[in-house]
Amino acid sequence: MTRLILVLGDQLTPTLSALEQATQGDIIVMAEVADETTYVPHHPKKIAFVLTAMRKFAAQLRNDGLTVVYTKLDDPENTRSITGELLRRAAEYGTSTVIATEPGEWRLIAALNDLPLDTTVLPDTRFIASHAEFEAWAKDRKELRMEWFYRDMRRKTGLLMDGDKPVGGQWNFDHDNRKAAPKDIHYFGPMQFDPDPEVMALVAQRFDQNFGDLEPMWFATDKEQVLRHFERWLQDALPLFGDFQDAMLNENRFLYHSVIGLYINAGLLDPLAVCRAAEAEYQAGRAPINAVEGFIRQIIGWREYMRGIYFLQGPEYTSRNVLGHTRDLPAFFWGADTSMNCVAKTVEQTKTDAYAHHIQRLMITGNFALLAGIDPGKVHEWYLAVYADAYEWVEAPNVIGMSQYADGGIVGSKPYVSSGAYISRMSDYCKSCAYKVKDKTGKNACPFNLLYWDFLIRHRDRFSGNARMGNMYRTWDRMKPDHQKTVLQDASRFLARMDAGDAV
Repeated sequence: MTRLILVLGDQLTPTLSALEQATQGDIIVMAEVADETTYVPHHPKKIAFVLTAMRKFAAQLRNDGLTVVYTKLDDPENTRSITGELLRRAAEYGTSTVIATEPGEWRLIAALNDLPLDTTVLPDTRFIASHAEFEAWAKDRKELRMEWFYRDMRRKTGLLMDGDKPVGGQWNFDHDNRKAAPKDIHYFGPMQFDPDPEVMALVAQRFDQNFGDLEPMWFATDKEQVLRHFERWLQDALPLFGDFQDAMLNENRFLYHSVIGLYINAGLLDPLAVCRAAEAEYQAGRAPINAVEGFIRQIIGWREYMRGIYFLQGPEYTSRNVLGHTRDLPAFFWGADTSMNCVAKTVEQTKTDAYAHHIQRLMITGNFALLAGIDPGKVHEWYLAVYADAYEWVEAPNVIGMSQYADGGIVGSKPYVSSGAYISRMSDYCKSCAYKVKDKTGKNACPFNLLYWDFLIRHRDRFSGNARMGNMYRTWDRMKPDHQKTVLQDASRFLARMDAGDAV
């Protein structure tokens, strides 16, 4: 009996659970559809990356002897949706049976569940922790802290373990990974590859109004290219990745970052394999423990934890807004002028490369959005739209939970907010900014300085009892009343100008 085997654009893995069920006579269904390219206005680079990688993966499956029916975006018979393509192919091949691997977004899970076909959805076994395993870990815990989950993942995988003890005598070396960037970065960034001309022309025609630059398109789009990029990073950048992973520079967008999130999330790299490769560099004496542990923690810690939170919390998670923030997303998030150099540089980089590293996302754009009281749903949709590695299962908990504290503390024990001092310490952005990071009030004062206190005072009832935030409120309380009044007035004026659409 013929069965349809569905492969989505972020499931480009030969060992995908659905593909492992395929036998002679089954039909592999892959489709480029409008619904998946437009549910948010995706960055053109992301669209080009996914479409090219899908086409290459389909060719690989055919070379492996499988039958693949593939719908291109400009196919006149394209039904515009994944479920529409499954129904079309079911009628074409006279079958009612579909096998799929669980999608990473609730909207697609719901669509498959509503499909009037005999549909089997298999677990996505590319992750280390199953849903049941994460649920068991979370059960009866008052706090779902990533650090404790991460330790369990270390034990499960054996990564950087010496028996039941962590290698190096401690689980986490994050305190060694907060150095400000040096003047010179001895790494030339990610490898760059030639794009597919047909895909580029298609994306240029259909998505020319989307935020983001299509060219230059440099992403790897098949496993061979991705492995070449990753292996070069292991050799040339991993040793210094840890030291400078939180640093930011005006003229260096990538520093020592691996830029593999988009490749892992699309299925072109195995997360456990890259962790073992990094561990091997430590064991061979070619990379220090702080770099390797920090890299591994991002993958088997944060990445797995984010997925666990997303599925544990359910489809309504993205609508959480415990702080009641309602402000619109400012135009400068979409490239309009701003005098805040750190924001301008991060958005410019995002527009150009569909990429910014985790501190730029958390402590620049995310920090600003939280301090300014921007609607977390709109912040969530922006991050989902503009980054090539963004899929809802990983993006939503990072934004709704970690960045915007909209989930009320499920992910973070306190809001990730800071004044301009943190940005100044970790970057050279402030040196070329129109605002003065050392100014606490006045027209030249760094907006992060003003909004930091404005945020804390707006939410004092909620956070004053937080053990990790007590010092902040005690510092405020020691300020003279006239100074406090000026800070809040200046913050109010700044927000009013921003709301009015003035350049700020």
